[in-house]
Amino acid sequence: MKATETKLEGCFVLEPTIFEDKRGYFFESFNQEKFNSLINKQVDFVQDNESFSSKGVLRGLHYQVGEHAQAKLVRVIKGKVLDVAVDVRENSKTFGQHVAVELSEDNKKQLFVPRGFAHGFIVLSDTAIFSYKCDNLYNKASEGGIIYNDPKLNIDWQLPENKLLVSEKDVILPTLDKARL
Repeated sequence: MKATETKLEGCFVLEPTIFEDKRGYFFESFNQEKFNSLINKQVDFVQDNESFSSKGVLRGLHYQVGEHAQAKLVRVIKGKVLDVAVDVRENSKTFGQHVAVELSEDNKKQLFVPRGFAHGFIVLSDTAIFSYKCDNLYNKASEGGIIYNDPKLNIDWQLPENKLLVSEKDVILPTLDKARL
């Protein structure tokens, strides 16, 4: 497995070593010891989540605050998404900046999103199965979010606005300037 740090400190793209032959393929999608060594940090995941979505579904931008903040390791099992991480660490030199990475069943890349980041994704294929590990349990009272189309973030979601499917909850999220961090 190879880890490449993005322009946002602590946020990594991980690429597994894939073994392919005429029968198919095999890869190790997660190994705690190797993962911690690659990102040079101890992260202990305690919850796994999975979602199924159709093309144009945009989930995010979400985060957890305080003692319930979560780091996430995300990947796509089926389909293709554009995955986005936004640095919301107020004292960070990259506060308000984002990275966008295409994750797919073909490239098998993963994105490690550390605590202090908002996270979201949009489905670019007809459907997608999205999987992620969290290092802290979900706590509803600690959830926060940022509107996906915040003009200061200027995220290119790669689909026209009229093709986006956004939940009622996500469409009323505040801008980064008004978000509870």
